[in-house]
Amino acid sequence: MITLGPLNDAPGVRHAFFTRLGGVSGGIYASRNCGFGSGDRRDNVARNRSLCMQQLDAGTPSLVTAHQTHSADVITVETAWAPDHAPRADAMVTDRPGIALGILTADCAPVILADGTAQVVGAAHAGWKGARSGIIEATIDGMCRLGADRARIVAGIGPRIGSRSYEVGPEFRDRFLADDDANTFYFAPSRRPGHSLFDLGAYVAGRLERAGIGSVVLAPNDTLTETDRFFSYRRSVHNGDPDYGRCLSAAVLEE
Repeated sequence: MITLGPLNDAPGVRHAFFTRLGGVSGGIYASRNCGFGSGDRRDNVARNRSLCMQQLDAGTPSLVTAHQTHSADVITVETAWAPDHAPRADAMVTDRPGIALGILTADCAPVILADGTAQVVGAAHAGWKGARSGIIEATIDGMCRLGADRARIVAGIGPRIGSRSYEVGPEFRDRFLADDDANTFYFAPSRRPGHSLFDLGAYVAGRLERAGIGSVVLAPNDTLTETDRFFSYRRSVHNGDPDYGRCLSAAVLEE
């Protein structure tokens, strides 16, 4: 698992961006696939999630994940739910110890946020659609409603598709420039005429910084190129695979 500096320093907060290593699944899901939405065996996914919670070293937290839809919808979590009853949302916030907020990704950016003083944590699934529509700002607002101070909030952006791996067409770039000409900063020329390389991590970090939080740090990993460590939707498409696994990222307040 991967942890990031500012989050490690947040008192009473445990977090992790888990890799695909060390699980029980096989085939294209090898080996720590944590997505019930995949075609993997349900008991394998449940076991992989349990292994993650053991590794988080926070007692026996109750893990909750949402049905992610690339939206800007945030849920305040007061009690845990069963996987079959997962609400539709792309971020969660809580001030309740012992509830682990889990995000599932396979190229999108997992974002973990914490205010250790207020004992509030958040977790967001930030693909380009969700990030562009405001999932980052909505998550911070949700944390502030629970007593967090945005100037104290620290955020970590986990493994995601890297800028050199994320080629996009002209219509994609045009969407972002229509929002703000300054978004040209997040695009670099591609070898293919008319195409660009998009830096999702930098875009998410920019929105976090403009929201006025205390600090932001990015993991250096590229989920597409680091085949042995991460699942990747885009890699599965390139390979012609019928499905793909999901990596889990989680945050929990210690009990």
